Amino acid sequence: MSKYYNFAIVASFMALWGDSFMSQSIQSSLGFAMIFTFGILHGANDLMLIQKIDQRKTSKYPKVLFYYLVLVSAGVSVFYIFPKLALSFFVIVSGYHFGEQHWVRKIGLTPDWLKFLFQLFYGLHVLFLIFIFNLQEVQHIIAAIISGQVPTVLFIYGLIITSGLMLISGIVVASIDRNFRFLVIRELFYLLVFSIIFKTASLIWGFALYFILWHSIPSMLDQIAFLYGKFDYRHAKLYVTKSFPYWIISILGIVTVYGLFKDQVIFDALFFAFLASITFPHVFVILKMFGKKNSPG
Repeated sequence: MSKYYNFAIVASFMALWGDSFMSQSIQSSLGFAMIFTFGILHGANDLMLIQKIDQRKTSKYPKVLFYYLVLVSAGVSVFYIFPKLALSFFVIVSGYHFGEQHWVRKIGLTPDWLKFLFQLFYGLHVLFLIFIFNLQEVQHIIAAIISGQVPTVLFIYGLIITSGLMLISGIVVASIDRNFRFLVIRELFYLLVFSIIFKTASLIWGFALYFILWHSIPSMLDQIAFLYGKFDYRHAKLYVTKSFPYWIISILGIVTVYGLFKDQVIFDALFFAFLASITFPHVFVILKMFGKKNSPG
């Protein structure tokens, strides 16, 4: 995976170099295009992952599909009825999911509870970096979701607190895990790269670069290896083929939303609400996948 991260660094800076040739609207269009392709695709094989995880339980596909759709519908309903609660939960769950994906291969001999906390604080720190460097755009989107403003000082406190908690938990992990200590300098450099991305790019473009290059593609590599035993071109093609029907359904849903709400801020808000509704079950599936990969036998 380290070779892939080298590619991600080069691709990130090439994309940032291209910023000078693109207007913000073009950046947003490209960002959405990346999210609609790789971003949605990386969560489109959840049903296959569930069946793989529960293969010894003879899970029935219609039953799995039903429960999955219930979870997605519940996410949409909670965003509609309790937007503030849903948004807070989405940020926390997404933070853990980002941290888990980034660190799952890198933390070894560490208690599960400590690993969980460090991954949570790391992911939340990344999210608050996005928020603090794109404060005005983030405020507009949040206002469209919850019909209210979040004080700027909360974002500042959020970044300070998550930075401190990440540092403290990281020090504890480093005192236990020798391999972790060798990664500190490289990982701090990655955080510097993320900060440059979020500071330089627009909100959607910066989020897309991180979400695709640093999260979605690594996640797909892990999923393909889990489903088929290893990653290669044939298995990658099979993964995309199996994902295609669910990807199409997701895209049609997004296109419908755009047709109904062409206001950019409202669409951005609904788009992130849609991402949240499919994120909740996806995070659970990936958590189970990593748990099964790490379990004996």
